[in-house]
Parts: sequence; C-alpha cells; structure tokens
Amino acid sequence: MTASSDAGAAHHRPPVPVWLVTGPRAGAREAAIAAHLSKEGASVIILEGLSDGGSALAFDPADGPFPFDTVPQVLRIAPGCLHCSGNLILRVTLNRVLRRPPARLYISLASAEHLEQLRSWLSEAPYGALLELQDGIAA
Repeated sequence: MTASSDAGAAHHRPPVPVWLVTGPRAGAREAAIAAHLSKEGASVIILEGLSDGGSALAFDPADGPFPFDTVPQVLRIAPGCLHCSGNLILRVTLNRVLRRPPARLYISLASAEHLEQLRSWLSEAPYGALLELQDGIAA
C-alpha cells in the first residue's frame, strides 16, 4: 500500500444516514424526529422554519442529566423552499455540519412540494458520497 492510498483511506468516512421529514405542522415533524432518535451517537437535526411551540426536541436539564454525546444538535434555518432557494442556506448548513459528521442527520421540511428534487440534489456530488439517504419520515 502506498502513502497516497493510506492517506485516502484515512480520510474515507462512512456516509451519514439522513432522513427527510415531512408533515403539515412543525410540531408533528419534531415529534416524529424525537420518536426516531437513537441513543447511540450524536444526531444533528436541521429544522426549516420556526417551532409551533412546545417542541418535542427541547431538552430541559431539569429532566435529568443527558450524556453530552447523545443530545442532538438542533439547527433552525429560515423558512422557504430549500429547493427553490437554490439550496444556498441548506448547502452552507450542511457544509458546517459535515465538518464533524454526526452519527445521524434529520432534515425537517416545511413543504414536501419539491421533495424528490431535494433528494436528487442530495444524491449528487459532493453530498452523494457523504450522505446516505434513508426512507423518508412522514409526520
């Protein structure tokens, strides 16, 4: 094995499993994600738009200690079709998240109107090699 192939192998990481979550209300989507979360490894959750109150993804320290590495990182991005906006907001957010890849990634969409186009975009380079799209979650 050469030094260059060793370097390539050292930088290869398994793709991050990704679930696209759709549903009529933010609260329903957040509850569906909360029910799907794993206690194994850190998850990142990208939520489009504002919460409709009482988020199932709010973790109160009064509820007991949570191991730091299992508390999901919740990121909210501005509402608007992630496909029609040229994916700029999602692209910047994904690039930041993937610098330190999580064990799992959830992307909650306010509208499923362009879901297939978004899935296609996430399957293309560079994200196609970094992400492993799972079956969607309908809330």
